[in-house]
Amino acid sequence: MRNAPTILHLDMDAFYASVEQASKPSLRGKAVVVGGLGPRGVVATASYEARVFGVHSAMPMAQARRLAPNAAYLLPRFTLYRTISDQVMALLRELSPLVEPLSLDEAFVDLEAGAMAWDGESARRTGEKLRADIRAVTGLTGSVGLAASKMLAKIASEQAKPDGLRLIEPGTERALLAPLPVRTLPGVGPATGDHLRRAGITTVEELAEAGEDELVRLLGKAHGQALYAMALARDERPVVAEREAKSVSVEDTYDVDIHDRLRVGLEVRRLADRCVGRLREAGLSGRTIVLKVRRYDFSTLTRSETLRGPTDDPVVIREAAARLLDSVDTTGGVRLLGVGVSGLADYTQEDLFAQASPVPVAEEPEKGAVEAVVERAEPVEREWRAGQDVRHTEYGHGWVQGSGLGRVTVRFETPQSAPGRVRTFFVDDPALAGAEPLPLVTEPGPPGRPGPPSSDPHGGAPARTPEGTAGQGSSDPASLPKSRSGTLGGGATSRP
Repeated sequence: MRNAPTILHLDMDAFYASVEQASKPSLRGKAVVVGGLGPRGVVATASYEARVFGVHSAMPMAQARRLAPNAAYLLPRFTLYRTISDQVMALLRELSPLVEPLSLDEAFVDLEAGAMAWDGESARRTGEKLRADIRAVTGLTGSVGLAASKMLAKIASEQAKPDGLRLIEPGTERALLAPLPVRTLPGVGPATGDHLRRAGITTVEELAEAGEDELVRLLGKAHGQALYAMALARDERPVVAEREAKSVSVEDTYDVDIHDRLRVGLEVRRLADRCVGRLREAGLSGRTIVLKVRRYDFSTLTRSETLRGPTDDPVVIREAAARLLDSVDTTGGVRLLGVGVSGLADYTQEDLFAQASPVPVAEEPEKGAVEAVVERAEPVEREWRAGQDVRHTEYGHGWVQGSGLGRVTVRFETPQSAPGRVRTFFVDDPALAGAEPLPLVTEPGPPGRPGPPSSDPHGGAPARTPEGTAGQGSSDPASLPKSRSGTLGGGATSRP
């Protein structure tokens, strides 16, 4: 372990929920929960206001709704999250060539490798500047931990949350760790924690006092030795700049089991296209196609096919996934489907198209065609998903607050505006269309929040709206719970 706190751990605060609050002024300071909204959905992130009610990540969404019925429940917008994550990671790479991303919102940085820190004071200055830069570029907050090892830097950032910085000076590590619960250490999950508790070990100090031999007896050689070293604040793991991806995959869980074989095939085709999109974004190709099917009884089947060479050709991957599906019995229903590609490479096999069955060029579906086929198989009513960005020809940019019963409720506001007004439309209103997310921070511009106080600049007669308000339907596929309708301040629902 180093003798200076030059390992930095950054953890963005309630990242997904904070992005939603930053982009939707009416949600700032309110409880926000992001995740799957169907009956089988789980919480991805909860804002700090929602955590007060006991809501946390990985919790079933149904339980979260019981704990915080008046929270805003939104579907994730991963495209926007990735864009903001790229901005944050770019700031980290300005500090050092050794940046180890752990997820979209978390990373380690070796400040010594970038000559950005050599003692506690220089590390603290670098950490404070990073936090200021992140706020300026993204409008969001992140918590920073600084220590002489990765384990301690991560613990420090947890203690700094939210929106703080914690530096652990060399020589103080043992005293810091001693009173902490054993679950604080990496590798101590619920099962290991319960096993240690039954042995009378609940804190890191008791873990160190137990001794290496006792921990090896309780947990096995590798795990016991590793935990004993961490209890003594020993962590020699380096910051690894690049983690090589082993596979690229996408999967969807369905609120209602799919029984129709044609629908299953269309879903597999759609997932294959999404997987190809991710491959191309990463500049990769792969030679092993993997199909994952979780059936009605929770049994999970995996099938794979290895091609002659790596590819990112959508036709090849679609057809391979379809062949794999042919070997799976889906009669009882399917609750999850996934398509992945492994055996990755940074080049493609030019003649690999020969592995696919011949498909005339005229039959090659255009981008989005598969989605259109799926939508035609569903009810004619347009889908509007909670939190989705939209644009109205008269009222401008907004987001879907809820939908159901043939209606959709939209709040018209932008990241730079005041909380906007709420208006309700028929779901097939031709003036309303999906839109791309707006940037959280506009540049160039003076500090503060520029823009009009309301995103309803015209002030004229409202567009064609139905009787009543939307948001009263179920959350499948696109609406918010009943308790969400009309719960946000700052506007009135328009009436015909």
